[in-house]
Amino acid sequence: MLLNIVIGLLSAFFLLASSIKIFGWQQTVFEIQLEMFENYSLNRQIMFLVGCGELFGAIAIWFQSSWIGPLGALALLGTSIGAIFCHLVFDTWKQGIPALITGTLSAFVLGAGYSKLLNLV
Repeated sequence: MLLNIVIGLLSAFFLLASSIKIFGWQQTVFEIQLEMFENYSLNRQIMFLVGCGELFGAIAIWFQSSWIGPLGALALLGTSIGAIFCHLVFDTWKQGIPALITGTLSAFVLGAGYSKLLNLV
């Protein structure tokens, strides 16, 4: 039950975040994120790729009974770690708190999915 709640929260968050990075439908948030990426010496294409990784992870984490679920959690963990790194290097540590939370939750989902896979083998 807890795993499904965490998956739901992560999926909702990253579906929203990825859709803004990919499509730019929410102009204010898109411009803020693009400015942050540019401050990190990253361009719009990298932002788009990060959004695609987040979209993959947000969908894939629902497939916990196969290898796709843990791979999705790993994708979300990777983007969260990248965000934490960028915030620590270019911003203040406080701006990295959301990424720290999503990274922790992604690691939880990854561990749970990996455990399920081991039990299936």
